[in-house]
Amino acid sequence: MEEKIEQAFLYDFYGELLNEHQRQVYEDFVFNDLSLGEIAETRNITRQGVSDMIKRCTRKLEGYEDKLHLVKKFMVIKDEVAEIHKLTRKFKGEPQIEIINQIEAISNQIIEEL
Repeated sequence: MEEKIEQAFLYDFYGELLNEHQRQVYEDFVFNDLSLGEIAETRNITRQGVSDMIKRCTRKLEGYEDKLHLVKKFMVIKDEVAEIHKLTRKFKGEPQIEIINQIEAISNQIIEEL
């Protein structure tokens, strides 16, 4: 997964666990695509300070993911729902008991993962 996308997912799941200042700096870097220099100027801190904060926040968010695995679970469920969607489109064209059984198996996996 691309680094910025991974950072965005981590922030979406665990960002509220950062303090307000950390959230603002991290949002500016990840979502607003501001450079370290732009963030430093806006927040009145050094460029190195911004870089260090982003690294610390990323490590912190990755630590939460290592313990809770919410992003990983989300991605697995997302893929499984996409597979169900694909099977339902196929089912519209050619109804078969096998497709229904596949959908049921995938939906059971999702329920177990939740």
